[in-house]
Amino acid sequence: MNGSPMTSPLVRRLSRLTWREVDGVDPRPVLVVPLGATEQHGPHLPFTVDTEVAVALSERLASARPSVVLAPPVPYGSSGEHAGFPGTLSLGRQAFELLVVELGRSTDAFAGLLLVCGHGGNAVPLHRAVGRLRAEGRRARAWSPGGPDDDSHAGRTETSVMLALRPEAVRLTEAEPGATSPLRELMPALRSSGVVNVSPNGVLGDRRGATAQQGAEILDSWTADLLRSFDHHFGRPAH
Repeated sequence: MNGSPMTSPLVRRLSRLTWREVDGVDPRPVLVVPLGATEQHGPHLPFTVDTEVAVALSERLASARPSVVLAPPVPYGSSGEHAGFPGTLSLGRQAFELLVVELGRSTDAFAGLLLVCGHGGNAVPLHRAVGRLRAEGRRARAWSPGGPDDDSHAGRTETSVMLALRPEAVRLTEAEPGATSPLRELMPALRSSGVVNVSPNGVLGDRRGATAQQGAEILDSWTADLLRSFDHHFGRPAH
């Protein structure tokens, strides 16, 4: 695999199907929905990092598993902690939870629902939403990529990944180190006063050492974990 999003013609995209091409398909496919955010990512990365990552990983999954239909992404998330930076667009936690719940309730044409989430700030409402859907008897799951605790936002990891996915969007000359303490230590201040009061440039980490090669390796690792999770919850493909 390489760092670029896969655009295989084998990927079944909801944006290219009609309702008759979804209705009555046997076996019914699993719907994969990328969840992202539109929020600041320091002075060197675009607002759409989390959405682009979720889409790229979902495309890789759909390319590798023919039992998947790929839905258009949800490009807004729960980003209130970044509200101090111009351009950040956010849904409140309750609104995001309700969005996911109502979205999940509309997916009965599919064998299951997998939400691939690229934004850590969505974690709490997403967990609640998936719990509600599962309590209603729906086959819903969520997956998110992991990362170092001291490099959680716009640091080396996300900069490397964006260098692999869309290098022209990365402004390396504008990149600056941010707050590098572990996220668990920063979390109380983040919750009480937002990112801007912890890291004035919006970075939680340090982009130094970021490379496209490292980004490709990170994407490959995340993809392997996503495939394992999909196979565990929705069944391994027949050989």
